[in-house]
Amino acid sequence: MSLPIRNVAIIAHVDHGKTTLVDALLKQSGIFREGEEIPDCVMDSNDLERERGITILSKNTAVRYQDILINIVDTPGHADFGGEVERVLGMVDGCILIVDANEGPMPQTRFVLKKALEKGLRPIVVVNKIDRPNAHPDTAVDKVFDLFVELGADDDQCDFNTLYASGLQGYAKEELEDEGVDMQPLFEAIIHQVPPPAGDPDKPLQLQVTTLDYSDYLGRIVIGKIHNGKIQAGQQAGLIQEDGKITKAKISKLMGFEGLARVELAEATAGNIVAVAGFADANIGETITCPDDPQALPLIKVDEPTLQMTFSVNDSPFAGQEGKFVTSRQIRDRLDRELETNVALRVESGDSPDRFLVSGRGELHLGILIETMRREGYEFQVSQPQVIYREINGQPCEPFEYLVLDVPEEAVGSCIERLGQRKGEMQDMQASGGRTQLEFVIPARGLIGFRGDFIRLSRGEGIMNHSFLEYRRFSGELETRYNGVIVAFEEGTATFYALKNAEDRGVFFIEPGTKVYKGMIVGEHNRSQDLDLNVCKTKQLTNHRSATGDELVQLQTPMEMSLERALEYIGSDELVEVTPESIRLRKVKSKKLAKR
Repeated sequence: MSLPIRNVAIIAHVDHGKTTLVDALLKQSGIFREGEEIPDCVMDSNDLERERGITILSKNTAVRYQDILINIVDTPGHADFGGEVERVLGMVDGCILIVDANEGPMPQTRFVLKKALEKGLRPIVVVNKIDRPNAHPDTAVDKVFDLFVELGADDDQCDFNTLYASGLQGYAKEELEDEGVDMQPLFEAIIHQVPPPAGDPDKPLQLQVTTLDYSDYLGRIVIGKIHNGKIQAGQQAGLIQEDGKITKAKISKLMGFEGLARVELAEATAGNIVAVAGFADANIGETITCPDDPQALPLIKVDEPTLQMTFSVNDSPFAGQEGKFVTSRQIRDRLDRELETNVALRVESGDSPDRFLVSGRGELHLGILIETMRREGYEFQVSQPQVIYREINGQPCEPFEYLVLDVPEEAVGSCIERLGQRKGEMQDMQASGGRTQLEFVIPARGLIGFRGDFIRLSRGEGIMNHSFLEYRRFSGELETRYNGVIVAFEEGTATFYALKNAEDRGVFFIEPGTKVYKGMIVGEHNRSQDLDLNVCKTKQLTNHRSATGDELVQLQTPMEMSLERALEYIGSDELVEVTPESIRLRKVKSKKLAKR
């Protein structure tokens, strides 16, 4: 039986316009009331998502077109959130692949597209941003075809349908010569090219858990697609867990999606994507089923974390001055709460009660968690990111990344040299229009701290993208930072006089008036060894006036240490102190000083 439902995922590289395209679909579907204020980037509800212009968490919405319910899932484009991507693709029967008309497919496009093709999905290719003056849509389509072939797409998948669109202008069209009016061609393509769900409402219930949410009122909420059967609010159902154990519970609430809101349902049938409350212990990949005839669906495999950091209670001399939540119990409770919904995350106890080993998919994945906790009022400290090693066939192995750089021609040599020092192996190099695209395979260790180097080597004009490739044999020791740091050796306030006198020693991270403590890292040394420095030293006052005293003296602009830059920068004997107000770097061995 053909169901009047279409389940489709929107997948693309970061900043290729998928969220803007979803905005246009929502606005033109009539889901908003007349006169209702419609926000931009409606699918990016998280503050960090709006600031960074990326999608971090997958979200569900639904619109109606010609009496057909279209469930749309907006997915993350960054490989660090691949745990979200893999599960979302299990809920849908088709996907829309969005490609920038200028850039063409990029590394995260490869990552998500590979997952979609492996699941047998036939993408609708949308070449977006064709209204830009530097757009080359035909070239972008050729690159997409080459990528499909490279990723092993079958003949049917390679025969993809192409639409040309501008999400910002709110139109899609089948041919470049056509007039751009509205999004109707994309709606029509979804209806006619995405197959309806294959579920049978008359079979026993099978609902696979693909996303987790949490509510203070309902507890754990599971979101997933009903593969077979029907589900009703208030009914008894069984949960087949990963170990095969079956637990029974009552469906306390059943919800569907309408626009950006969840709406309460009495019943839902096969093919629908729904949210269910009542199973406190449900996990990703498990099956909600009929208790009288339990039938499990194949478990969903999610890639394991590749990077680990230690979160610990802040024990610097400034501890407790800026944060609201500072104890180990509060930090542990917050990490446990994150585990309710963030399945690509792992949290283990450290070697002391106030230390926790937190594992994730990459620096961005863990950095988002740290920034979120910081904004919520948490104060803590984190260690240098470390890769997670595995033993495969008796050999120590480490994660490798596929890296693509797009740099000006003059930066090519220095980038190749630096990546060679970090065990990177160049796979391809292509020059075009004064810029060069470099492709590397590199150990994940080699990328820790590289972004700052890359910005300097390319003078801020380079583009860097990478995604997880596979585990390979350990490639040997490598050095990633070549300069020592400048460390304050007493507590106080940094002075202009001290910083100006030491300007030739390196680059500072602080400015006059910054409060510092013993062991706090205040700059980068010009040489390879660390330098202890008194940055609180004041000028001795005399009754003699300098002949040049009236000259205007300025300091060099300090290097800004954002959270991401700090995480990449620190070494193995250093920590990042994170508070709602400050990001500080420090040595591990600094101790709290006695109050004078």
